Amino acid sequence: MNFADGTLILLYFSCLLAVTPVMGAWLAGALRSNPPFWLRWLRPCERCVYRLAGVAPDAEMNWRDYAAALLVFNLLGGAAVFVLQLAQGWLPLNPQHCSGVAAPLALNTAVSFMTNTNWQAYSGEASLSYLTQMLGLGVQNFLSAATGIAVMAALARGFARKNAATLGNFWADLVRSTLYVLLPLSLVFALVLTAQGVVMSFAPYAQAQTLSGETQTIPLGPAASQVAIKQLGTNGGGFFGANSAHPFENPTPLSNFLQMLAILLIPAGCVDAYGRLTGARKHAFCLLGVMVFLLAGAFGISLYAQLHPPSALGNAAEVIATEGTEARLGVVGSVLWANATTAASSGSINAAHGSLAPIAGGMAIFNMLLGEVVFGGVGSGLYGMVMVAVVTVFLAGLMVGRTPEYLGKKINAREVRLSVAAVMAPCLVVLAGCAVSFMTQAGAQACGSQGPHALSEILYAWASMANNNGSAFGSLTATGPLYTIGGALAMFVGRFVPIACVLAFAGGVAAKKTVPPSPGTFPTDGLLFAGVLCGVLLTVVGLTFFPALALGPVLEHLLLSGGRTF
Repeated sequence: MNFADGTLILLYFSCLLAVTPVMGAWLAGALRSNPPFWLRWLRPCERCVYRLAGVAPDAEMNWRDYAAALLVFNLLGGAAVFVLQLAQGWLPLNPQHCSGVAAPLALNTAVSFMTNTNWQAYSGEASLSYLTQMLGLGVQNFLSAATGIAVMAALARGFARKNAATLGNFWADLVRSTLYVLLPLSLVFALVLTAQGVVMSFAPYAQAQTLSGETQTIPLGPAASQVAIKQLGTNGGGFFGANSAHPFENPTPLSNFLQMLAILLIPAGCVDAYGRLTGARKHAFCLLGVMVFLLAGAFGISLYAQLHPPSALGNAAEVIATEGTEARLGVVGSVLWANATTAASSGSINAAHGSLAPIAGGMAIFNMLLGEVVFGGVGSGLYGMVMVAVVTVFLAGLMVGRTPEYLGKKINAREVRLSVAAVMAPCLVVLAGCAVSFMTQAGAQACGSQGPHALSEILYAWASMANNNGSAFGSLTATGPLYTIGGALAMFVGRFVPIACVLAFAGGVAAKKTVPPSPGTFPTDGLLFAGVLCGVLLTVVGLTFFPALALGPVLEHLLLSGGRTF
């Protein structure tokens, strides 16, 4: 690692922390119907959307109505993407004459983009028309991200209100987060990416002659607009199969830095916005500190493992240090992106995660197994971390024999059960998916590797799907029914079971009175709480997944240290 690498790391984390309060203020203002002054000219557009949809934005919803509206809206969006894929062969904006997608794969893709997972068992430039990419996948990139922000807003209102039966209006939260945050940011970012060389074209694919006289197809398409929202919305689905390793999606070091920053921009802002909406800025700062600490720790371990391969491999050690990384961007740029994208539920990649050093690849898995709460997805990372925080105050209350309190609300058995269910649902899906994969011939044959790396490959896949990340180890063949149909179910459960639990939780705490702090209240804005919160997170992952991690990436590292490869 050289001076430039150190500068990149320092600049990245500094920029992230610097823009977090700006993004938080922007989000909180938009959700309060008080957007920044330079966007207030969009208010007539907001009112027009409500009139066209027949929505009364001031009509408050209880948690059941809010959850029902959210679920129906997302199901209809998923159905539209499913039908669009089946019919794309007869629709316009299809210069390459792509035929309709097979129904199982179309279902998997529809659920994937509906749930903000963007798991891709296909290559975009070879399978999808421009219309499907824009009207189907691109639109869902906005709406799935806005859904996460809406749930975060509802949860914040649950703590901010007292003796209330409602959590706001889902339609208003959806429209405001899309119109005042996601669309303006994406428009500006798409223009910047286009200036950097990200392709934005409706022309058919170009044909070129190589130096050897062969004909090469150069894929084109309206990529910049989708790349912008895929990063800002922590969606991660690439316009091209190689994702952000493709030079048409990520052509320069500057585009790489900006896209990497965009992955964490809104998730970090959601933490600050949560503090503003609840009036608990110091607690939000504590949550942000925990997230930065865990991300920095995972990145540090990954980078060390990648730069210091086992010496027992001899001359091959130097090759392994760069294996899987993007040569244009270097080891540090590849490893930093790998940790940012797996911590943020994004799934976009600029390197081959399956080819990284075992511990580096294992840390990418570990980031996802934390439940995607270290920044996590847009909105979803914050509300996932809050559920872990509730479990933390419950455990602290058990130790001192007091009813736990969180942000002035008493936490009773119902809230604890809902928090545990939200935290554990993705864990159970991961374990069930891995068990089925190893018990069935289809699951075993999908692996492109042997030994412990095969276990890591399968564990990564189910951790990615259940926690709505979307990335994968490249050698896995995910086109069979187990990963298309079973994966769709895993993504659906991993997304909507926690959302239902969070909204039910928010509805319960909104109806409670605010309890003033007492000498026995466990402060949730100090180093002690941050330490206990980290301990609870690591304990949940350790107790649930330690055997799988030990037999996968850890064992592979130990075998490599002994000079054994697969």
